[in-house]
Amino acid sequence: MSHTPPIWDNKWECFLGRMREKSPPETLRDPRSVGLGAERGSNGGEADSGSALKRSGPSDAIGSAEVASNCMAERFKVSKMSVEDGFMQDQRLPSERYPDTHPSTSTFSKSMESPDPWLTDKSIMAPLIAEYDRHIDEMTRQLHLSQLQMDDIKVKLETVIRENERLHLEQRESLERQVQSLSTVPGFEEGHVGDGVIQQNLKEQLDHAVMEKQWALDMWQAAVQELEQLHQLHQSMVNNGQAQASQRQQDMNQLLQVHHHAQKVQAANQKLEMANQQFLKTVAEQTSELEELRGQLRQAKLDLRTATAKVEEMTRLMQGFQEQLQTKEEDAAGARGREQASDRRLQQLQAALGQLESRLKAATQEAEQVRREQVTWERQVGELQGRCASLEDDKYEAIAKMRDSIQLAEEATLQKEQTLFREKQKTEELEKVKEAMKQFIQDAAVRTRKEVENVRKQYNVQIHRMAEELSALQLECADKESQIERSHRERKAVEEELGKMYREGLGGEPDYRKMEVLHQRCLNAERLKDDLQITLQSTQTKMKNMEMGYSEELSRCQEVVRSLQGVLASTRDNCGSVSEERLQLQQENQQLLKEMEELRKASLLAQRKAKEQVSHMEQEFSVKEHGLDARLRELEESRKSSSADLTRLLLAQQKTTKRWKEEARKLADIFEHKLGSLKGELQRQKQRSQELEIQLETDHEKIVEYERQMAEYQEKNNRLQRRLSQAEQRAATATQQLTFISQRKKTTSMVDLETL
Repeated sequence: MSHTPPIWDNKWECFLGRMREKSPPETLRDPRSVGLGAERGSNGGEADSGSALKRSGPSDAIGSAEVASNCMAERFKVSKMSVEDGFMQDQRLPSERYPDTHPSTSTFSKSMESPDPWLTDKSIMAPLIAEYDRHIDEMTRQLHLSQLQMDDIKVKLETVIRENERLHLEQRESLERQVQSLSTVPGFEEGHVGDGVIQQNLKEQLDHAVMEKQWALDMWQAAVQELEQLHQLHQSMVNNGQAQASQRQQDMNQLLQVHHHAQKVQAANQKLEMANQQFLKTVAEQTSELEELRGQLRQAKLDLRTATAKVEEMTRLMQGFQEQLQTKEEDAAGARGREQASDRRLQQLQAALGQLESRLKAATQEAEQVRREQVTWERQVGELQGRCASLEDDKYEAIAKMRDSIQLAEEATLQKEQTLFREKQKTEELEKVKEAMKQFIQDAAVRTRKEVENVRKQYNVQIHRMAEELSALQLECADKESQIERSHRERKAVEEELGKMYREGLGGEPDYRKMEVLHQRCLNAERLKDDLQITLQSTQTKMKNMEMGYSEELSRCQEVVRSLQGVLASTRDNCGSVSEERLQLQQENQQLLKEMEELRKASLLAQRKAKEQVSHMEQEFSVKEHGLDARLRELEESRKSSSADLTRLLLAQQKTTKRWKEEARKLADIFEHKLGSLKGELQRQKQRSQELEIQLETDHEKIVEYERQMAEYQEKNNRLQRRLSQAEQRAATATQQLTFISQRKKTTSMVDLETL
């Protein structure tokens, strides 16, 4: 609510100060002027001047006292309303800028966990702050203008007061001269003792009226002093409230800075944790790969040892077979030599057949024996040929088995390539799923951010519209208050015109119609004032309703933010489900790796069988052995270099993590210390605010008591005014009687002089 410039209040303060400085001494320093005015005598002009002096004495003082008391009561009400409105503004502006000026523990923890966007976004409250600053500048400018106007009014009032004092002294001197001239008339005091008694009674009545006036002025001065004390108390309370609001603002700024710092520290810690987790994950992957490579190396060494053992067995078997073949070849060569020897012997026997007919039977027996031996040798040769054929068959079978093993190895390599291809496809699918998840999370974050921005823009537009409506209502209130001030000024002008007409009407004929018109104007002004007050109250209720609507809009915004947080939680749940699918895919990948290991083992077994069965694979095996040795050496070198790099990186990462942990711990200690101090300061501020609230309640009770006393003083002033009006009427009748007596004395004196 906008406050009107305190021009009216400053005017009344100046007027009351001048009344305190000038009016009581003027009304009290010459009470004899009122009494002496009753003894005026000779001409009608002097009587009129005496009556005018008498009216300007008590009636104007009491009228000014009444007007001052009424205006002081109105000023007190306006100041009370301004105090309450200022207090509500001081309480509302911090609530509009920072809604959590006095947060509870839960709200403070919520704000520390997830701060509201309108606390950090300065573009939301910028229009209200600019409007408030513009209004403050306008108020200061109006205050400066009002101070200049008050200075001019003070100068004019001083000139009017000096002129009034001069006229008062002149009228007093003229009245004293008139009384002296009346007292010097011969026979005035001798013939009219009864008139002197009447004059004495009238003087006593006027003295009583002056005493009552003095008592009323004393009461009025006491009320003015109490009002000044209340005004000073109100100013001190307003200053304390402003200081407290500024202190709260500083505390809130410090809390926001600490909160931003804590958020930065938390974000840095989260980044460190993520980097550490990523590093640990890479280390775990590399260690698992190293373990796999070591297992493969151990398996390769075992395969190499078994292969070398099988090769040695095969070489021994081949040596045994070669020795057997050599013995068989030697036997065959011996058989051939024997056959040749038998052939030669048969030729010798045939040659000596004719010579040795006596030895025919022996020769035939020997021939039969030779035939039997030949048959046995032929059988042995057939067996040897069968053995050679079986050896060739075994050789062919070994070659076929070797071909089968090669096919199995090729099939195993094909299956290995297929599994590797499937693994590659799975990894590509996993990468695609990861990219899709990242894209989905980014899209969800962008979508939620867009929704939040749209909602924020909508509510910013609503807040801007409500601020414009609020400023329009404030302008309307200012217009209403200016109308009230204008009605006050019109009322004052009408009262002055009534007083002028009343003074002019006593000198001439009364114009009752004009007085009725002026009275009707006064009534219309009062009615307009009441209507404006009613409209002002209605606008205040409208502003309260708008504030309630603003709070409801704020609660709806918070509900929308909660719903968006729920959507974000659902997206996080979806991310969790996607991560579970990722784990399932990893398990399937591990299963495929196990199958690949089994196929690899089967291929190794087939290779072992082929190596056991095939002899000519020694050279290839030696080549493979050399290749494996070279690969093992390369793997060992790469393992050493990678392990050295990993250890170096691990040490560097450990150092950095240790340094980050120390920095985070230091920052956390500093933040906890600062948070504790801020909590203590907040507790002290809460206690101070409670004390101020209690003091405000007591001051409010005092203000109510002072209002009641002001009402009582108003009633007393009204009674005194009625009594003073009655005294004025009695004084007017007494003056009329005095004028009549003086005229009668003048006529009698003139008659006496004529007779003389």
